[in-house]
Order: sequence, then C-alpha cells, then structure tokens
Amino acid sequence: MAERRYRSASGAPLALRCRQHSASCRELAVRCPRLQLRSLSAVTSAVWLAAYGLFVLCENSVVLSAAIFLMLLGLIIYLHCVKIDQESLLVIGSLGIQLTSSYASGKESTTFIEMSQVKDVVINEAIHMQKVIYYLCILLRDPQDPQGVSEVVPLFQSSKPRLDCLIEVYKSCHEILDQRKTASQSD
Repeated sequence: MAERRYRSASGAPLALRCRQHSASCRELAVRCPRLQLRSLSAVTSAVWLAAYGLFVLCENSVVLSAAIFLMLLGLIIYLHCVKIDQESLLVIGSLGIQLTSSYASGKESTTFIEMSQVKDVVINEAIHMQKVIYYLCILLRDPQDPQGVSEVVPLFQSSKPRLDCLIEVYKSCHEILDQRKTASQSD
C-alpha cells in the first residue's frame, strides 16, 4: 500500500492511496482534508453571535432559538450530504469498477459499473472560470453502437485532483484494462 501526497485544483492537500489486491484488482483512494474543528468553531461562533445580536435588538427569544436550530440542522446536512472525506475507485478486471464516496458523517455512496459496459477510462479537460481543469472519466459503451459512447461518468468530483495525480490513477486503471483486453484477444 503506497500513499502519495498531491494537491487539488484549488490547492488543497490530497493523499492518493494505491492498494494492489491482486494482479487484476486495484483500489485507488483520494483522501480530502478532514473538516477542521477550528473552522467549524469559527463559523458556529459567528452565526451564534449574529443571532445573539438580533436577539438583543428584537428582544425575542424565538430568533435565538431559530438560529441555533438552523445552525445545527445546516451542520448535519453539510456533514451527511456535502462534505466528502474520501473517494475511491476499485478496479476489478474480470468484474467491473466500483466508485465509493465516503462522507464526513460516515455515510457511503457506492456505484458499480460492469466491465462489459466500460469502453475506456480517459483524462478529459474543461475550461472553468478562466482555468483549464482536468478530470478523469469512464466512457460507457453504447449498447446500439459498439464503437460509440453512451455516457461519460466523471470520477473524483469532490476532491478534484490535479493532473499529476490523475495521470497516476489513469495509468493504474489502464494496466488492468489492458490486461483484460490482452486476455480477451488471446481467447
């Protein structure tokens, strides 16, 4: 198991962990920085101070209670639905590709793509806010047209790793995909 340090497109630190389970099975996980208690405390304090200021002006305790309730509700929604700590890609040459997102609350979201549907894994580029950003995506085979692409599934949407990290993931995925192509051609 090897772990390397990289940066995201916004400059945040990332860690890429590669784990080889077998010759045709590899797991690649990108870990984002965890939620910092300092920033969480600062935001909570700012919201509660603003609510207390409104309470002093209005002299109505409902304002203070509503602010506390909304802050706690917002925090729960953020941790359970928005803040992703880790995104992983499990490539099994004979079976398929599993995409997993682990949220800060502990919830996990998993998607599985059968290998028969995978046409290729590519690095794509896009222009965003006057910057060129790169992203890794899986091209899915069109059932009606074997040479066509029916869908593009982007990977690592939350962490947004830079090109150097994406190249390593790309090469690792293609080692397994190329083994599969070679094995199917020899049969």
